[in-house]
Amino acid sequence: MLLLFLTPIFEMYLLIRLGGEFGAWPTIGVVLLTAVVGIALLRRQGPAAMQRVVQRMQSGAAPAQELAEGALLALAGVLLLIPGFITDAVGLVLLVPACRRALARRMLARHRPGNGAYGTGTMIIEGEFERRPAEPGASGRDPAPFDRRP
Repeated sequence: MLLLFLTPIFEMYLLIRLGGEFGAWPTIGVVLLTAVVGIALLRRQGPAAMQRVVQRMQSGAAPAQELAEGALLALAGVLLLIPGFITDAVGLVLLVPACRRALARRMLARHRPGNGAYGTGTMIIEGEFERRPAEPGASGRDPAPFDRRP
């Protein structure tokens, strides 16, 4: 929460300082240029990231790493659209595949079952099960499997 509050303040300070040093138009030009370059890179890398997710799913594996990288790409896009040098710098760093891959791995390592974030990794769901015989002429599927009969 503190980061969300302080980021715009630092962005404004930096924009005012650089605007005073180099002038308003060059400062605005650099902000717009970083946004355009970042969006162009994002448009190039986004479909490739989605293709990796699909390939991973087709191979039968969970695409956790690819999804995390896709989320970081989306975050990079948002950060590049926000005017400012700090958000642009973070957004551009997230567009670097090696940085994004390392950050995604680190994020996933923190949220794997069994490392404390989710307990021991064991989940027990209690309930009752009742197998019902298929009715003659039925398609083999119960249309309302969760209805309880008295």
